[in-house]
Amino acid sequence: MDEFIKMLDENLEYLGHEILDDMVIIHVASNRKEVRCPYCGSISNKRHSTYERSFQDLPIMGKKCKLIINNRKMFCLNSDCAHTTFAEKFDFLFSKGKKTKRLLDKIIDVSISTSSVAASNILKDGIVTVGKSTICNLLKKRYTSS
Repeated sequence: MDEFIKMLDENLEYLGHEILDDMVIIHVASNRKEVRCPYCGSISNKRHSTYERSFQDLPIMGKKCKLIINNRKMFCLNSDCAHTTFAEKFDFLFSKGKKTKRLLDKIIDVSISTSSVAASNILKDGIVTVGKSTICNLLKKRYTSS
């Protein structure tokens, strides 16, 4: 399983998983020694705290996939930075995102050629539970920001 997690991000470490009905829940943690402050760019290795962050990803073996990451909050060591702490970020997730970028791409791919109601029903069958209003919002964001 660790190899699958590394495909998402090489800096993630597999901790364990459980299967509940139609969902695989995977627990992961970052193995980075240092993290870059997103505000000033300085490097920090001083952890403030840890919190759980969950998000959805593409299905595994026909089961919906939810990842729970032990996300770290770090101290910014740059005294000139306006932020004293920051949360660790990952390239595969938007800030405060609840779905991976590749899952969002899949939702949009399915939704482009059908109605939001039909897309929601198609996606519900083994990919992700997503409402029609979420689909409409994703399509608006994708095609009004380009």
